[in-house]
Amino acid sequence: MSSFLVAAFYKFVALPDFKALQSGIQECAIANNVMGTILLADEGINGTVAGPEAGVRALLDFIKSDERIADLEHKESWADQNPFYRMKVRLKKEIVTLGVEGVSPTKKVGEYVEPEDWNAFINDPDVIVVDTRNDYEVAIGTFKGAIDPETTSFRELPEWVEGQDDLLKGKKIAMFCTGGIRCEKSTSFMKEQGFEDVYHLKGGILKYLETVPEDESLWEGECFVFDQRVSVGHGLKQGPYDLCHACRHPITDEDKQSELFAKGVSCPRCYEKQSTQQRQRFIERQKQMELAKSRGVKHIAADQDNQKLKKREAQKEHAARSNQNAPHENTH
Repeated sequence: MSSFLVAAFYKFVALPDFKALQSGIQECAIANNVMGTILLADEGINGTVAGPEAGVRALLDFIKSDERIADLEHKESWADQNPFYRMKVRLKKEIVTLGVEGVSPTKKVGEYVEPEDWNAFINDPDVIVVDTRNDYEVAIGTFKGAIDPETTSFRELPEWVEGQDDLLKGKKIAMFCTGGIRCEKSTSFMKEQGFEDVYHLKGGILKYLETVPEDESLWEGECFVFDQRVSVGHGLKQGPYDLCHACRHPITDEDKQSELFAKGVSCPRCYEKQSTQQRQRFIERQKQMELAKSRGVKHIAADQDNQKLKKREAQKEHAARSNQNAPHENTH
């Protein structure tokens, strides 16, 4: 059995004090050898983390100890190696960036479709199926018959919708994304724009691939994921893709045979788009990573979080000693 548990989760919920949550989550993750990325914003929490099973569950319990997030749901998969190099808890304006003021799934959102009901729903001829992900994600897999808006960023989706009245008007609109978070935001946007019959796949593609048997599936290809696994297929098994660490796009074994491919530096997709300065920077970064690997040590980025935690603990110990040595205040 693979030794690293990967947990993906999000929840739209009002967190006006989200900045105060950052340090506690970060320290709990590092203390439990969990790596990944968690985003916090006024509108909620969004993250994917990985580590030893006990560590990941301890982190999830810590997050859910906040009663506002107590019902947080997550999706699980397994990996042979930790798909993340470090732990980051970031403060953001949105936990998924659409860039449209006033759009909030906590106020208005489309109707959920359970994974086991998705096939029948999207086979309805009156349903328009829209993939809300970016073009490089769609390129390696999508649902049969789904429309690709050909966006390079989620922020571009509202502009695409503006030009699609003839396609979308009067139709049932079914939207989907990797884990459910982007389609929640996009259906909220669609409702704000006046579209009535808006639906989305509950739990996203990942839940569908976990739930629906492969021989019944309408999914074609692989599902891109934002970690070192790069892609997963049915049963959430790791797929055949690698990642170009220059442009962060998925690449195949065939891409790696190209004369334009250099590990960590370029691939056929990004080679012509790079400046000389960028290429030199990527070459130096790859050199440093390979040197670190040959010495049997972690690359510096992977160790920064442990150093931060040690520094915080030292500061706390110093503060505690200072308080013990300080004269007591006269209360009379």
